[in-house]
Amino acid sequence: MQSIKDQVIVITGASSGFGEVTARMLVAEGAKVVLGARREDRLKALCDELGTDNAVYAVCDVTKHEDLHTLASKALDTFGRIDGLVNNAGVMPLSMIGAGRVEEWDQMIDVNIKGVLYGIHAVLAHMMERGSGRIVSISSVAGLSTTPVSAVYSGTKFAVKAISEGLRQECAGKVGVTCIYPGAFTTELVDGIKDEFVKELMEKRGFAKLAQPAERVAEAIIYALGQDPGVAVNEITIRPLAQG
Repeated sequence: MQSIKDQVIVITGASSGFGEVTARMLVAEGAKVVLGARREDRLKALCDELGTDNAVYAVCDVTKHEDLHTLASKALDTFGRIDGLVNNAGVMPLSMIGAGRVEEWDQMIDVNIKGVLYGIHAVLAHMMERGSGRIVSISSVAGLSTTPVSAVYSGTKFAVKAISEGLRQECAGKVGVTCIYPGAFTTELVDGIKDEFVKELMEKRGFAKLAQPAERVAEAIIYALGQDPGVAVNEITIRPLAQG
């Protein structure tokens, strides 16, 4: 393992959940973070907490590729380089396909797939030119198997797995690529579920009691970012011990 100290890490979806917790943990280890999300009030508060010498932000909607380039430019203008990208932004409005929640399908495709691609695009040329860097993308255990209520969400997270593997092969020898598959952890993802059938199902299955702290996934992200230059951890599956 190499030290995270002084690494410059760009994080999307940084205003809550895995992104917010990872930012705190990275700065605690001496890294610099560049935070992107839509909620400027939360980003500003987090940067004020972490210290403006350690953390900067740009308001960023990952469905807009120009916003990702603005975020990458903020990193380069402030710190001069990008050592790592954490593609963390994601949404999870679960429902049965038959429910026909088409706008939610579009949202998942735009955020969970296009957002990952746009993030990669914003940093890849810089990393390839330098011959070093780390790209960590957050998939889900739903990207390894599916259920009736997760079919579309799983489709987007299977896509993150495929994109990560193709990128790994394309960038071999230069950029380390990691795909992380979290199970049930405490984030705002479940708040995006509007389908009443699925909300009731989640309550019956005790998702809230099952979920473990987001810090456990942040630790996995930092583990991936901290590998020695000649090594990459390509896939990490992490879930609560009690999750079947």
